[in-house]
Amino acid sequence: MHKSLRYQVLCGYMNKPKVYLSGGLILIGIVLLFFSGRDADQTASVINELVPEKFITHGHGLAVDVRDASSLYIATHHGLLVLKNEKDLYRIGASHDDYMGFTPHPNDSNVFYSSGHPQRGGNLGFRKSEDGGFTWKKLADGIDGPVDFHAMAVSPINPNLLYGWYQGNLQRSQDEGKTWEIVNRDLLIIQLTADSQDENVVYIATPDGRGVQVSRDKGVTWQSLSPELEGGQVAVISVNPGNSQEMFVFAEKIGGLGKTIDGGKTWNKVNEEFESETVLYISYDKSQPKNVYLLTHKNAIYKSTDGGGIWVKVY
Repeated sequence: MHKSLRYQVLCGYMNKPKVYLSGGLILIGIVLLFFSGRDADQTASVINELVPEKFITHGHGLAVDVRDASSLYIATHHGLLVLKNEKDLYRIGASHDDYMGFTPHPNDSNVFYSSGHPQRGGNLGFRKSEDGGFTWKKLADGIDGPVDFHAMAVSPINPNLLYGWYQGNLQRSQDEGKTWEIVNRDLLIIQLTADSQDENVVYIATPDGRGVQVSRDKGVTWQSLSPELEGGQVAVISVNPGNSQEMFVFAEKIGGLGKTIDGGKTWNKVNEEFESETVLYISYDKSQPKNVYLLTHKNAIYKSTDGGGIWVKVY
C-alpha cells in the first residue's frame, strides 16, 4: 500500500490539483485563482537547439514521439523537455514557460499544442508549434481568455478536433484551435483523453467522485464509464492508440494503477507500487503499443514493454 505523501504543484497564478495518497487513496482539491495578465504570441527568445538538463521538475504532460520512439517529451512547469534513449535529458529551446496544457499532434511529430503561463506571468492562450517545440505561435485566446488550459486533448482520428478545460468550462475547437466554443460547464477535470478509434468519444479523469466520465457526442453530455471507479478520484486515464478497449487509470477505488481490456467494464489492479508515488501521466508508444511510459508526481519515469505487466524505472 502507498505511504502518506503530498503532491502539490504551484504554477503561475493557478494551482494544479493537489494529490494526496494514503493507503492508495487520492484526494485532489482544485483551487482556481484568476489573474488578468499579459498574453504572449511566442517566447521572447529562441534557441533552436537542445540544451542539456539534469532534472525533470513539476511534470505536466508526457508523450512518446509518434515517429521516433526514442524521444519522450515531458511538458513541465519550467519548459518542454525531451528524454533521448531513456538516458539523455534536454530542454527544447530557451522557453521556461509553464506548459500546464500540452498535447502532441497524433501523426506529425513536429507539431505540438500547448497552453499555460508565460514565465513573466499571465496566460498563454492556445498555442501551436510546428518545429518540434522550439518556437510557438498563439492561435487563439479561447473563450474568456487568454485561456490557461489545465487539461487538453486532440482527437487521434480527427486532429482538427481539440478540447481544453479552463475556469470550470470544457471548450472545444473543430478547426485545430482557431476558434473555440463552450460545450459543458459542469465538469471538474484532472485529465482529458480522446478515444483512439472514435472521434465522437472523449474521456475525463475526475477529482469529485465521478470516477471516469465518457462523452459520446464530442463533450456535450457525459456518463460514468465504469461503476468500479465511481465514488473515488482518478488521476489519469490513457487509451491504447491501436485498441480503445484497452485503457489504464490511476484510481482511488482500484488502489493504484488499473487496466481494462474490455472498454472499462472490468478492471484489474496492476501489481506495482511505483515506490509509493502517484502516477500522473501515461503515454503509449504508438508504433509499439506494448511499450508504455508513465510519469509520477516525483517526476520519475517508468516503462513497461509488455503492456503494463512489468514496470522498470528508466529515469
